[in-house]
Amino acid sequence: MKQFLNEDWAAVSCAGFLILLATMGFKPTLPSFSWMDGATLIHSFPPEILQQLLFLFFSMFILVLVGELLRGAKLSFNAIIGFAVIFLITLVANVITGNKIVKDAGLEIVLFSLFLGLLLSNVFTIPSWIKPMIQTEFYIKIGLVLLGCGIIFKDLMQAGALGLLQSLAVVVIVWQFSFWLCKKFSLDDEWRTMLSSAVAICGVSAAIATAGAIKGDSKKLSHVISLVLITAIPMMLLMPYAAKAMGLSDPVAGAWLGGTIDTTGAVVAAGTVLGEEGLKYATVVKFSQNVLLGIAAFCISVYWTYSKNTTQEKPSLKLIWERFPKFVLGFIAASLVFSFILSPEMVSSVKGTLKGQQTFWFAMAFTCIGLETKFVDIFKMDNGRPAFAFLISQAFNIVFTLVIAWLVFR
Repeated sequence: MKQFLNEDWAAVSCAGFLILLATMGFKPTLPSFSWMDGATLIHSFPPEILQQLLFLFFSMFILVLVGELLRGAKLSFNAIIGFAVIFLITLVANVITGNKIVKDAGLEIVLFSLFLGLLLSNVFTIPSWIKPMIQTEFYIKIGLVLLGCGIIFKDLMQAGALGLLQSLAVVVIVWQFSFWLCKKFSLDDEWRTMLSSAVAICGVSAAIATAGAIKGDSKKLSHVISLVLITAIPMMLLMPYAAKAMGLSDPVAGAWLGGTIDTTGAVVAAGTVLGEEGLKYATVVKFSQNVLLGIAAFCISVYWTYSKNTTQEKPSLKLIWERFPKFVLGFIAASLVFSFILSPEMVSSVKGTLKGQQTFWFAMAFTCIGLETKFVDIFKMDNGRPAFAFLISQAFNIVFTLVIAWLVFR
């Protein structure tokens, strides 16, 4: 029983409970806002939205408390206050994304959550009573399990094998290049593995899955996630116009964007600039990379177990199982349930709700990352070597993925 009292299983249990509630008709919903100025902003908070927010807050807080109990953590009165502050900061980020200018630019709630957290942590001293609720990895793991609900195998098969072919080629080659480059920068194996996965597979989700597989340092993980989100903004804004300037066809341009931009929302925003056809291919390729996440996490877990074993005996299946990130099993299980067990009508009715919940759990995590990160540390940590290795690897990723996209989709 003790082996189930850890963060991974707690995240799977909490996400599974949310999925069960959604299928039963109980749907804590992330409210959407739409405003242009101060007057329209005030009207964005009718009584029904306030009720939705209260329901969402208490349902998320109860899940966090359950997660704390499942991990054997001690609870305190300050927990609800700390969680309320993090929730409020994330809510402000959500309101900002409702602005028409921000919407038209395609900027995501996770970006503003991160920037608000960074602003607060770099200008003020974060009180100690908030820190117990800064549960970055726990929040993201819940979001990752919910992400599995959107990975429908039928949709992937309809999209064809080309997207999967490109994703597989990019993941293998770019990961190897980044891993080699990080070694040239004298980074340790934790840095090398997390950075390579973030660049080559699917950004934040891959970094979290990799950190779980190798039991990685949480500070290094936060650093990698910050790099991913910060570089996603200029890529999202510039790459669609670069594709047009090069005269790329919509399939090639879409596949290029989907294979290089590291967050799903940024891929959609950039693909929209290309048009309907370009957006379709961008989404297919990004979707394919998400599917590879579970396989990659398993491979990395096995590799790490064998390579880091200090005894003469080969690691046992038991040791591999202990190191394997259990939340990936939740991700895969959710995908299988939504692909093959639930009816299409049920999937359609709950998919939007679970997507909204997934988004807010991710946003809460990025608020936490901002609150525990000093902006100046991004290029100071390890003398800036991780940041430079990431940027060079991302540049290689952009060029290599363009070549592969042209060969596969031209």
